[in-house]
Amino acid sequence: MPARFKRPSIITWISMVIFLAFFMHGLYIADITVERAFGGIVNVGHFVYNAFPPDITRIGHASKAMFETFEMALVGTTIGVIMSVPIALLASSNTTPHSLVSSVTRGLVSMVRTIPDLIWALIFVISVGLGPFAGILTIMVDTVGFCGRFFSERIEEIDSGPVEALEATGGSGVGVIVGSVIPAAFPSFVATSLYAVEKSIRSAVVLGLVGAGGIGVELSTAMQLRRFNEALMIILVILVVVIFVEQISSNIRKKVI
Repeated sequence: MPARFKRPSIITWISMVIFLAFFMHGLYIADITVERAFGGIVNVGHFVYNAFPPDITRIGHASKAMFETFEMALVGTTIGVIMSVPIALLASSNTTPHSLVSSVTRGLVSMVRTIPDLIWALIFVISVGLGPFAGILTIMVDTVGFCGRFFSERIEEIDSGPVEALEATGGSGVGVIVGSVIPAAFPSFVATSLYAVEKSIRSAVVLGLVGAGGIGVELSTAMQLRRFNEALMIILVILVVVIFVEQISSNIRKKVI
């Protein structure tokens, strides 16, 4: 019988020491103290006390801003998903015209995915100005990074049998992709796209904090002015919309997959 535990290698020991060093240094720079933790709990209590009852006098304005946020997420995600399909086909090893094209495309998708969406938002705010347009561009780029990767992975996992059958009958490259690759990967594409919509709505709320439009601007203003009851009302509006979209997305995935 093999030993239950094997002696870790020197590489494992070094990795553990490095991890522990980073972990301990992270705790150190966080300056975690009992006084700060207790003070944080008290401050949260003050926020909750001042936030109730939520101020519904501006619910119409908040709903309009939330509707703008939803439209930003919908438009940006839709364009990003459409762009992700050809990008994924170029990045996948079984559909790319050349291995160099696949490597370059994968690198671009990785770069897009690595840069946080807030940084993209700041870039686009500088480029096109404040407002929903910057938010839509940010969500579009973020969706390409998200969907491009998962679309590509799904394309590479499809059964090669139907593809080879179409190629044997003289099907063109485009015909094989349209007649075999896309139909086989379509359910996964739909599921990933729906996850992207959910992700984009939550991201769109945060993007408003840097001026990229949507309800995040209203939430940031309410917090800065210490109108906590108005902030709570905005949070509740966001919560309702996010849960509603997640439920619809979940039902669609159950029918498609």
